[in-house]
Amino acid sequence: MNQVQGKNCLVTGGARGLGLATAQALLAAGGRVMITDVDAAAGQAALDTLAPLGDVDFAVQDVTDETRWAGVFDQLEQRFGSAQVVVNNAGVGALASVEDESLAGWHRTLSVNLDGVYLGTQAAIARMRTTGGSIINMASIEGLIGEPLLPAYNASKGGVRLFTRSAALHCARAGYPIRINSVCPGFADTEMVSGALSQLPEDQAAAFAERTLARIPMGRFARPDEIAQAVLFLASEAASYMTGSDLVVDGGMTA
Repeated sequence: MNQVQGKNCLVTGGARGLGLATAQALLAAGGRVMITDVDAAAGQAALDTLAPLGDVDFAVQDVTDETRWAGVFDQLEQRFGSAQVVVNNAGVGALASVEDESLAGWHRTLSVNLDGVYLGTQAAIARMRTTGGSIINMASIEGLIGEPLLPAYNASKGGVRLFTRSAALHCARAGYPIRINSVCPGFADTEMVSGALSQLPEDQAAAFAERTLARIPMGRFARPDEIAQAVLFLASEAASYMTGSDLVVDGGMTA
């Protein structure tokens, strides 16, 4: 129950979905948590929800803005102390085939999902290289397999996986006490998934959901808290010998 007792944690994209569930799990396990989100109103609402669970703070952040990262870590340090757990969770996704995806849409997905993880990891290493800690990057099984309607998302999450390995090896070889791993969720019952499906006509969205469920041996989408428990494990000392790894949580889909 106290896997991250007293640890200072940062969770990007923490206002909803997997980020909010992760913040809840970290708080329940004894952590102090700062969530960030580009949506100020949603972030404040999430803060109100999380406040009864423990020590929590919120900062408005666009993860693609390099200049904002120092301020986020400064706020965390002023409120709680040095960062010990950083979860690069913020992400976006949109359904469009390679023929229909626009260059602007491609750039937006890669910017948030991959550039944001790069910037967050780089900033976290700078703050943690002597004190140590765990960095968890939210990848996806869509970085392991292809999906015809998610070319930009596939590319971004595949990039997160290999970038995570590169950064993890760098820290290990440099002797930094930092572990860096990725979580690869399957389809989860989150606003991002439902929002992506809402972009399709109702009959196409229903068919997509039906086809996807048929590919999942456990026959259902993940609950956000089930993914959050995987993040919590990697944040804890129970994963002390893990770095550069992908933790797949997908109901058997990729098996």
